[in-house]
Amino acid sequence: MNGLDRLVPAAAVAGLLFVASSQDAAAQSSAPTENKGIVTEQLHTIELSPEIPAMSGHYLRMRKITVAPGGVIGLHNHIDRPAIDYLLQGSLIDHRGTEAKEYGPGTTIFETTKTVHWLENKGTVPAVFVTADLPRQL
Repeated sequence: MNGLDRLVPAAAVAGLLFVASSQDAAAQSSAPTENKGIVTEQLHTIELSPEIPAMSGHYLRMRKITVAPGGVIGLHNHIDRPAIDYLLQGSLIDHRGTEAKEYGPGTTIFETTKTVHWLENKGTVPAVFVTADLPRQL
């Protein structure tokens, strides 16, 4: 294999990555940025610094969120607050870039510090989930 034979596949991969990242950016730019049809109930919050000194400035927060049919949680990130969501009722579609995945009752959505997404309820019943996250501020 000569040098050109190695460059052609590498250029093709780079081109595919550029197209994929362009599609992700386009999908996110058309995503809703405002919440609609959302009710949030604060269940409990624990300041973590007395519990775990290394977690100073962080909180463990648990909320119940209801998303009405047709409701949307607008585009947001979890850069400073990873979260785990557990669906109790209804369904949600989680949009991450060009990918969309539907979650139903008894399923869990994981949101790491790299997650950028938005959620929607296309169903006919409210989607209800419990979420636990680690925000720096409340």
